[in-house]
Amino acid sequence: MPPKEKSIYTVQFILLCMSSLLFSSSFNMMIPELPNYLSSMGGAEYKGLIISLFTLTAGISRPFSGKLTDKWGRVPVMAIGSSVCVVCGFLYPVLSSVSGFLLLRLVHGFSTGFKPTATSAYVADIIPQKRWGEALGIHGLCFSIGGALGPAVGSLISNEFGINFMFYCSSLLAFLSIIIVMNMKETLAKKEKLHKSMFLLSRQDIIDRKALPAGVVTFFSYTAFGLILTLIPDWSSHLGAQNKGLFFTAFTITSVLVRFVAGKVSDKYGRPKVILAGLFIVVVALFVISEGRDIQLLLVGAGIYGAGTGILSPAISAWTIDLSSPEHRGKAVATMYISMEMGIGCGALLGGSYYNDHIMRIPQIMKFDILAISMGILYLLYWKRKKKLQSSI
Repeated sequence: MPPKEKSIYTVQFILLCMSSLLFSSSFNMMIPELPNYLSSMGGAEYKGLIISLFTLTAGISRPFSGKLTDKWGRVPVMAIGSSVCVVCGFLYPVLSSVSGFLLLRLVHGFSTGFKPTATSAYVADIIPQKRWGEALGIHGLCFSIGGALGPAVGSLISNEFGINFMFYCSSLLAFLSIIIVMNMKETLAKKEKLHKSMFLLSRQDIIDRKALPAGVVTFFSYTAFGLILTLIPDWSSHLGAQNKGLFFTAFTITSVLVRFVAGKVSDKYGRPKVILAGLFIVVVALFVISEGRDIQLLLVGAGIYGAGTGILSPAISAWTIDLSSPEHRGKAVATMYISMEMGIGCGALLGGSYYNDHIMRIPQIMKFDILAISMGILYLLYWKRKKKLQSSI
């Protein structure tokens, strides 16, 4: 009888998941209310910048967070990410002009530039390689729960108590995330003292070439998420939704359900096959969303999109770590996240610019993004064929 495998659900892993749930809730709870908030200040034409500015600094900070994760440690980098959310939540009510708001969105992006990078490396440190897909799926499930609860609760708080109180609640959740992180054990074996040299980047520090295939697929697949974050709150209101967070709740519910098995499936059948399935499902979701002219069909599209991202996220994360070497895990994860931020940012900026508050352009934009997802599918098929030819030589 084979020896029983140790459970991956250790105290450290559970604490990590709890911290990520709170962190995700913190910055996601704002998203449905920010487009109207910006319009109320007279900045309706800048809606495309709400997400793109956030992702810009997230992407810029990834090489730094990757290097710090590999040299200074996983725990302090996670704590920095949550700390940015705490500070920004208190500043939104203070910087209440359009320029102040946009500056704050730029600063707020540093939060996701730091915490998820160190978190993924931490998971790879404490979980056996053959179960990375499963572990990243469960961790992503917790992150997604935060992504579902945050928007729904944020809209509820904003409607009942005002948007400023919602900003303060966001800070509170991020602060609780920091408390959990600071009670976690550091997993970096050769930890170095913080030094100014860690903030000096060479060309080799920015991108992990081994992880680039995962980065390319990530870029194309996440353009849809940038569009959804930017356009769906307005589209939901147009279709009669009282709570603009309903779409995010629906897509996260299916994402959570799928993640229970998606990671294990990628461990068993391989990352590229599972990623292809996820990309095809996202294509179907975008078509359904673009055709939906009532809230019910919109929520069906949200559910399909959640299934697609629930499959994609753990498989791409595990594939990234598969492609990397142990000493460069932070850099590899940073490479994937840079690609993610670029995809989200391009989707938000281009989609938001063309949208320009013309509500009936949203279905066109969703259909156009199917081309971007198709590019990801074609690239992955090319990569698989190239890999097969190399192994046969």
